[in-house]
Amino acid sequence: MRIHFTWLLLCICLTSPIVAEETFRTDNSDDEKLPWYQTVPGQFPPEGSAHYFTGELVGKDHIHRTGTIRVSRTDKQRRSHWDLPIDFRLLPYGSLSYHGSPAALKDIPIGTHLHGLWYVKDEGEETKSLFYNRKSIEADFTKAFRLVDDFTYYQEKDQLWQVDNVDLQTMKLKLVSQAEGEEKPTAIELDLTPATRVYLGKQVATLQDIQPGQNVLFNLTWATLYGAGRCTDLWLDEESRQIAQAQQLAQHRLHQKDRGLAGIIDAVDNQNRILTVTLFGGVDPTLFDDFKPHTVAQVCVSEPTLQIYDQVNDKKGGPVLSVDQVEKHPGSSGIQIRVQPALLLEGFRPGRIVRIFPGGWPVVTLPEEETLWPERD
Repeated sequence: MRIHFTWLLLCICLTSPIVAEETFRTDNSDDEKLPWYQTVPGQFPPEGSAHYFTGELVGKDHIHRTGTIRVSRTDKQRRSHWDLPIDFRLLPYGSLSYHGSPAALKDIPIGTHLHGLWYVKDEGEETKSLFYNRKSIEADFTKAFRLVDDFTYYQEKDQLWQVDNVDLQTMKLKLVSQAEGEEKPTAIELDLTPATRVYLGKQVATLQDIQPGQNVLFNLTWATLYGAGRCTDLWLDEESRQIAQAQQLAQHRLHQKDRGLAGIIDAVDNQNRILTVTLFGGVDPTLFDDFKPHTVAQVCVSEPTLQIYDQVNDKKGGPVLSVDQVEKHPGSSGIQIRVQPALLLEGFRPGRIVRIFPGGWPVVTLPEEETLWPERD
């Protein structure tokens, strides 16, 4: 049995109002002749403009925030177009979540089944033909806005799955959805393997600890290849899920503090050397608490990949003049700061991306492969 999901993106443009008349196609649109929304540099996309589909992460370059995903099978595909991969890149404000917490691409293992929100490729960008010139029906959607694992997807929907039956001879696990308000609960059957990781409380459990009646979350691989998919990880209780979420959150916070928080420059006051920056969302919101007026922040020029040349030597520090809450939209944190660096760099221009280190965050040397210098030699 295949599972079909609907997941809508709620975003609006950062720098200009949205026209009320719909001029682009959406997942809920009846007019398939309309074009899909094309993202614009320096802006967040409008409400409902992303396209949803799932797939398995089969390749990644975490430094450049790119990867390859094998698209899941659906009834819209011909059999000859099943299981075809597409290459993607994360948008600058694109985000990921893993185990219910924000994540970087390096945190997500190869083979993880992901739920994604996507945008079409840039105009003029070529799409690769793979596997005897066959292309996935999703081949044009190469820009990722948000990617999450099954754990996160169901947690955000406040949906658990109850164990209906476990058969360790056939290695089959039957689950029934526990979604609130669901008229007819969905039943699925997952494949267990000897390598399935099981968690119960603070312990690493075994397949023998799986019992009917438990409310669980899971992660999958080989989804839709043979039924719903193979279960790679299974959390049997709330305590084990909270531990997994807390561990990933700690990893995320460390990653961000080593690299700074990314945002887009809204305005530059050249005469007074003031940058107005809206920070991207998709990160732990408690990190924004470290931005305080009358403290010093360090600002680094970043590329759309969120890479920096040399953050230790290229940073420009100055006082934080204000920290304001603006209307929050998906893709944006809703936090806008004004900072006055000692020197304005060429990259400090409206629409460009920067990474900012609030006061108290040490600016450390990153591994050389993460910087832009090797790419410019």
